[in-house]
Amino acid sequence: MKKMRLGLSMRYHGYHVAAWRHPDYVPGCNVDFRSYRDIARAAEAEKLDMIFFADGVAVRGTDQPEGALSHDMRNAELEPLTLLAALAASTDHIGLVATASTTYNEPFHIARKYASLDHISGGRAGWNVVTSWSDQEALNFNRTENLPREARYGRAAEFVEVVKGLWNSWDADAFTHDKASGQFYDPEKLHVLDHRGPHFQVRGPLNSCRTPQGRPLIVQAGASNQGRDIAAEHADVVYSVSQTVEEARAFYADLKARAAEFARLDNAPLIMPGITIYTGATQAEAQARFDELQALIDPLAGLNILYTFCGDLSGHDLDGPLPEHLFEGRITIGSGLLAKAKAENLTIRQLYESAAAGFTGRYIIGTAETVVDDLQHWFETGAADGFNICPPILPQGMADMSRFILPELRRRGLFRTDYEGATLRQNLGLG
Repeated sequence: MKKMRLGLSMRYHGYHVAAWRHPDYVPGCNVDFRSYRDIARAAEAEKLDMIFFADGVAVRGTDQPEGALSHDMRNAELEPLTLLAALAASTDHIGLVATASTTYNEPFHIARKYASLDHISGGRAGWNVVTSWSDQEALNFNRTENLPREARYGRAAEFVEVVKGLWNSWDADAFTHDKASGQFYDPEKLHVLDHRGPHFQVRGPLNSCRTPQGRPLIVQAGASNQGRDIAAEHADVVYSVSQTVEEARAFYADLKARAAEFARLDNAPLIMPGITIYTGATQAEAQARFDELQALIDPLAGLNILYTFCGDLSGHDLDGPLPEHLFEGRITIGSGLLAKAKAENLTIRQLYESAAAGFTGRYIIGTAETVVDDLQHWFETGAADGFNICPPILPQGMADMSRFILPELRRRGLFRTDYEGATLRQNLGLG
């Protein structure tokens, strides 16, 4: 029976915008390695496929409405590759995936760092490919504004090609270590990339031998047309942000069809929509947990979430409708928020409360049975190969997965009881 793939997103120690205000949140845990280590070990004990860290290279966001940014917990965190290298030494089986932008890195850096992580972890590394969209990031890299959209994605497509080429610098058996002859490696099994393109000139080879997985996994998170093309050609896993099962099925079918055009017929890329789960022993308990966090949302923080997608709404009645003319749709995820507001006739307050509950992604409130009913429906009807779990608050969200959700998934035969292989690629069924 086909098994569901599950990852745990650990950024911020919670995806609810007010997680840091919860009585159980421990101040400083976002930069405390021990906290991350304990959550990673708990996820591994439950045989999750991977842990995942989103990332940005700035205090990202505009201070609109004025003063809103000081209410945002997304402004102090650990650099994810450094963190994952430490977690690799503290775990044995779980996959280790982190974001690195193609906009403000160079291909050789990324190829080398993720190859090193794959070696350190014994074959558990994954690179989440993104382009940087915020001007705040540009200001940290000698620019006054971000690259135009087409330039970002053109650079990203070539960037991935170069990284993959560098990962193929050495055949698996290139290093002979022949002490008798004095030959350390077979020169016939070394490949110099010598890439020359519109964005990059990279000679190579990479000063790292082939990794335990052959190459680290490539993960992609983005629903734009250009992002889908990159994912279809290169990605092993895609994180998506579909709000409805119909939207998810359309995305799933489109991406699989695009992948088939590249002769990728092995079910790759695996598609794992993000979801935030509020659960409990009863529906009332699950709802109470949700309501407790919702009551902690500061209106400034809520309006700040919407600013990126809808502009400054602070001058409007929070309990009135969303003024459509202010919606700018600067990045693809914003279109899903507007569609949700229209479909459900949400007020501004209701929209930012909805966005805050899952950090603009989908969320569900219910018992183990109702939550797993939903996940199973998506999984079995062509909407998902699995899910990227984005807990509202950690470590409580992982504890709830262990207590409620995972036992029900296993009872239905939908999730593993043990790891199948030694590498992330093997455990995902990707060879």
